[in-house]
Amino acid sequence: MNHTSANNSQIEARSCDIMVCAMARLIKDGDTVFHGVSSHMPMIAVLLAKALHAPSAVHLNIPGGVDPKVTELQKYTSAGTALTDTSVVDFPLSDVFDLSMRGGLDVAFLSGIQFDNAGNVNASVIGDYNKPKVRMPGGAGSAVLIPTAKRAVIWRTKHDIRTFVNKVDFVTTKGNIDRIVTPLCVFKMYNGELILDTIHPTSSIEEIAQNTGFEIRYIDIEYTPLPTHQEMELLQKIDPNDYRNMEFGQK
Repeated sequence: MNHTSANNSQIEARSCDIMVCAMARLIKDGDTVFHGVSSHMPMIAVLLAKALHAPSAVHLNIPGGVDPKVTELQKYTSAGTALTDTSVVDFPLSDVFDLSMRGGLDVAFLSGIQFDNAGNVNASVIGDYNKPKVRMPGGAGSAVLIPTAKRAVIWRTKHDIRTFVNKVDFVTTKGNIDRIVTPLCVFKMYNGELILDTIHPTSSIEEIAQNTGFEIRYIDIEYTPLPTHQEMELLQKIDPNDYRNMEFGQK
């Protein structure tokens, strides 16, 4: 049940391209947007949004830069000095937390290891908390930002039954999750549960159901628009070294 937009039939978009464009479209002009460390995909999504439809969005990042003008793309990093050396002002991470708790952070791009239908996020342990199979870094900033940002947008490059589970092994955080973007689809929170928002043209509802540990619910079957020619051209300019594909093991 794959679907391809007629207007974009000549575009060969990869999962990373579809995900980045889907995330970029969730940013509105004027939004204050934050991404953390190891966050190349959302960082590129913010830069794409600012270049295309949200020029007045404010870009905050974990090193403390505000609206960096990243020109030396060979030094591209989601947590390096390029994001502060070229920024218009410094904004320490503690101030990001304060901003979010005061209701001033519109969008926070964050991630996790496990998610369930109630929107709980696990970034702490796999298995029993006291005797875990795997102990992970924990919530860090996401434990503060997911409950307090106006919209938390989660991205995860793995979509399988170990990631999207019936019940997370441990609730690290929960709160204002707006969307979860994966290689197969976009989920959204609706009346307290995750439902299917859009299916990527490279996937199908059957594939999503087979790789999700809870029942798939939806209101309408809709497809994620493929990246436009303009979006793909901008992605090549913003990210010529293809850092958006790093989490898929290609870089």
